[in-house]
Amino acid sequence: MQITANNPELRSWIEVTASSEFPIQNLPFGIFETASSTKRVGVRIGNHVLDLSLMASFGYFDDLNFTVADFSQEFLNPMMRKGKMAVRALRNRIAELLATDNTSFQNNTAQHQALIPITEAQMALPVQIGDYTDFYSSKEHATNVGVMFRDPANALLPNWLWIPVGYHGRASSIIPSGHEVIRPKGQIKPDDNADPIYAPSRQIDFELEMGFITFDGKALGHSISTAEAEDYIFGMCLFNDWSARDIQKWEYVPLGPFLGKNFASSMSCWIVTLDALQPFACSTPTQDPAVLSYLQFEGNKSYDIQLEVAIEAPNCPAQVVSRSNFKYMYWNMSQQLAHHTVNGCNIRCGDLMGSGTISGPTPDSFGSMLEIAWKGTKPVQMPDGSERRFIQDRDTVIMRGYCEQNGIKIGFGEVKSQLLPAN
Repeated sequence: MQITANNPELRSWIEVTASSEFPIQNLPFGIFETASSTKRVGVRIGNHVLDLSLMASFGYFDDLNFTVADFSQEFLNPMMRKGKMAVRALRNRIAELLATDNTSFQNNTAQHQALIPITEAQMALPVQIGDYTDFYSSKEHATNVGVMFRDPANALLPNWLWIPVGYHGRASSIIPSGHEVIRPKGQIKPDDNADPIYAPSRQIDFELEMGFITFDGKALGHSISTAEAEDYIFGMCLFNDWSARDIQKWEYVPLGPFLGKNFASSMSCWIVTLDALQPFACSTPTQDPAVLSYLQFEGNKSYDIQLEVAIEAPNCPAQVVSRSNFKYMYWNMSQQLAHHTVNGCNIRCGDLMGSGTISGPTPDSFGSMLEIAWKGTKPVQMPDGSERRFIQDRDTVIMRGYCEQNGIKIGFGEVKSQLLPAN
């Protein structure tokens, strides 16, 4: 089935400004509610949300195997369980209805109640996340961390160039953009020569990541190949995988991240479909040594997504601290999913996979304060004259991302979270 919604010539009869991240070629999915309606599925177009439950009640999706019930939901999962081709057909139909040359919805002004101004919509966590896996797939990031904490001459661990390293995270503490994060407490070791203490973390950090959401995968015991992987990926979101560096440093040997990572992860509320990102597919970095057979792939498996991180303090303008790009990732999503399932692990609808911190080759493209401030030795100067080595109480971290090509901008909105003092 062709992805007709990606046609660069399409224009919508709904006003969309030239600078908007949400033109007709995007149409990301999310969950919203209003003062007069419960949570339901919506699609973003310009500065409006299209209520898909109302559109279904008008009969626009009757021939697509979708019902009103699929969209009158608190999460996208029921809609997603229809599968990749069904969601593609749905997005194509929405683009058709919103296109300037289609009058069926355009001329039926009584049905325009399905178009909700974004200012009246309250966004919610879009997916019921059953399982969450975080990868560690940026070579630049892994190298930087290795240089800081291990042997600079052997910064990467021996397995890093052979497997997409990952760990199972905590799905229950994933929150949508706009929700505050409370500074975690735990064991830290401020003095390497003294016993640990129990205290609030002193080194709260952001991690610039992208996440991808899966459709239902194969049955337990069966694996997904790199050639099949994108058939099982619904879409992508911005992802801030918060980290308490001092808690993490003390606890991570031998089993890896635990309390230093599971206190909160923030995700953006709009899921941009992988279909919408196809015009921005690009090559991945050269992988040396050559990967094992099950990780080999053909074609462009990465995406040119420009990313930005800013820190905003009370009574202080936001300061951009990083500009990076998803295309820097050494291990791509298809390889991550193939590796995740090569042992027969089953993937379910709504699973979330984090890319791992996205760092580029230059200091202005690093994806965490640990790297940007280089373990606190190069503090970031804020507009009000203060400095940041890590994130302080009342700071707000804002991440944005978009693709742009031939005048078309496909954006993710933002993921924005404020850090509050420890309880």
